[in-house]
Amino acid sequence: MRQSPVALCAIRCLGAIHGRMGRAMGRSKEETVAALVRILKNAESQTRIEVMLSLAKIFAGPPDGRRSCIPLAPYDRDAYKAARQCLGDRNVAVRAAAAECLMAMVENSASLNASELESLTSLCLRSLEGASYEARLSISRLLGYMVASTQMAANTRRQRHAIHVHNGSSSSSGSSFPSPAAMPNSSGQVSKGRKAMSLEEALGLLMTGFLRSGVSFLKGDIIKGGPSPIGRDVRVGVTYAYVEALRRLGGLWLSRNLGPVLSHILELVSGPKAASSHVDAVHSRRCVAYLLRATLGHCLGEPQQALAVTELVSTVRKHMEAMDPSPENAKESNQETLFGQHLLVCALQEMGSLILALSTSASTLLADRSLALVDTVVSVLLHPCQAPRLAAAWCLRCISVAIPSQVTPLIDRCVEGIESMRTSPEAISGYGSALAAILGGVQLSPLGIPHTKGKVVFNTGEELLRSASQNSRLSLARTQTGWLLMGAVASLGVGVVRGLLPRLLLLWRNSFPRSARELDSEKARGDAFTWQVTLEGRAGALSAMHSFLHNCPELATEDVVRRLLSPVESALAMVVGIAPVVKSYGQHLKAPVAMVRLRLYETLSLLPPQSFEGSYAPLLRMLVGELTLSENPANTTTSLLLSLCHSGAELLLGRRLCDQNHRVIEDQVTIPVAIYYIQLLGGNL
Repeated sequence: MRQSPVALCAIRCLGAIHGRMGRAMGRSKEETVAALVRILKNAESQTRIEVMLSLAKIFAGPPDGRRSCIPLAPYDRDAYKAARQCLGDRNVAVRAAAAECLMAMVENSASLNASELESLTSLCLRSLEGASYEARLSISRLLGYMVASTQMAANTRRQRHAIHVHNGSSSSSGSSFPSPAAMPNSSGQVSKGRKAMSLEEALGLLMTGFLRSGVSFLKGDIIKGGPSPIGRDVRVGVTYAYVEALRRLGGLWLSRNLGPVLSHILELVSGPKAASSHVDAVHSRRCVAYLLRATLGHCLGEPQQALAVTELVSTVRKHMEAMDPSPENAKESNQETLFGQHLLVCALQEMGSLILALSTSASTLLADRSLALVDTVVSVLLHPCQAPRLAAAWCLRCISVAIPSQVTPLIDRCVEGIESMRTSPEAISGYGSALAAILGGVQLSPLGIPHTKGKVVFNTGEELLRSASQNSRLSLARTQTGWLLMGAVASLGVGVVRGLLPRLLLLWRNSFPRSARELDSEKARGDAFTWQVTLEGRAGALSAMHSFLHNCPELATEDVVRRLLSPVESALAMVVGIAPVVKSYGQHLKAPVAMVRLRLYETLSLLPPQSFEGSYAPLLRMLVGELTLSENPANTTTSLLLSLCHSGAELLLGRRLCDQNHRVIEDQVTIPVAIYYIQLLGGNL
């Protein structure tokens, strides 16, 4: 039944009056709640939203905090049933309003017993499926508070036991709403009657939701006929719930339970359920990385953050020591190694962020020989999987930025590692990535590095590029690392690059075909592996070119730009005609082709537009293909469109966020929506 605007306004006014006056309204609360529940029976979505919001204000009470934790009356239990029903509504706005209503009821009236906690947690997880950003925040806030309340009750029980105070407990059974329990409400009072859950059990509720949905959490009973694959929106919502729970418990509680909490969070990404595919693994890593940053980085003080770094170093060391280093087992295809890499990535990323926050205070951690922080991070550079190697490189960069005195020793150590382990592709890739990361952070250091270090690194990279074709097993690692080091040297600025520019221009010229005939003959020969190495090398060359144009614009004279245009135009011609090569040699070449295309766009964005006017026609055809996604919808993952959009377009693309820190995980959910609108925009070009 459609309600008139006047009726909707009246419903909202009722909620505002009761929310402001509280107990001063007398017994009219009973009549108001009963009337609002009756309205829900035949109400449309907008009416259900207004009723839920009004009920939330009624149960929340006045804003001055004068509230009491008492059992709900029978008419309140009817409202609780209605709110639970609305939490599963098809309209996501109704779900968000129902979550706010339940939050007010649970927080200010009574807490949940074990069975009701299980039931409501399962309902929250189901309501997260297909939820909007606003609904996810509301539902996760409710879910996080429920989990936090179990540990608040546990703390209260321990305090009572310590002072030997015995309070009688009362509990009621047989009601549809749970009896009051030992948890503080918003006014700081504690209700009585429920046995507190252990930390492992409480976090297990959220872990089960993070890894799978549709399962009863405490007893393992199947609700929907068996476990179902977890959706990204559910996983993001559970991540917000983790953050809400840990922030409500506070920094003091977190510092006391740092070991178990860290172990639990890192365990989220170390199993096969969180990494059923590459995309799923990346999303799980992003969620856990955000969770660690939002809790350890915002809830802990400096001493506790140093303790967290110690815990993370210990975790990384244990994981690396447990990994079998034998050649037959230390492969990326090994299941334990494959799933364990995600734990290392999250731990190293957070370790680097904490060290950056600690700045020079972290020097005491590096001086601790028993901790062996740097040695532990360097050991990950030899990991058989690329993701942990890159995370270790990032961590070493953070160390060099936080403690500038470590820059030169780390550069020497990485160069020595490349020289001494030339026959190991993992060592070349790991030490090369670390060396490039450290050089990239030199501009943030007030001390800088000796002038000759840039030339030493350039010589190392040049030698890797020249020797790439000598050994097919090492060609890919040497090519990628060589160009990575070239781009890193370019970030050192004009003073270092000026003397190396002629050699750099020669390397760029030799990396691309010099004529259309040479390009055509190149397509007629080779195999899948040689094309992969070629594409990776050209993507690296374009990346180094972009680094040069970005960091040394003073050296980009007309003559230099003219000499750069030859390889750039060759790359453009190659990308335009690469489709037959991909069709002939396999779809696995799509990723390096997309990377070449991305690096080409980045380089062209820094060149003067008038310098490549002759290439506008093929370039515009490529751009239209990117916007309309005519070849592959996955193109947007390597597109610069979203990063270049005006801030006002974020609402249209579904990217308007309350907290910009949410972007790192919300993009995994909102990009499919953005793709749809990009297609609409591209179709009108």
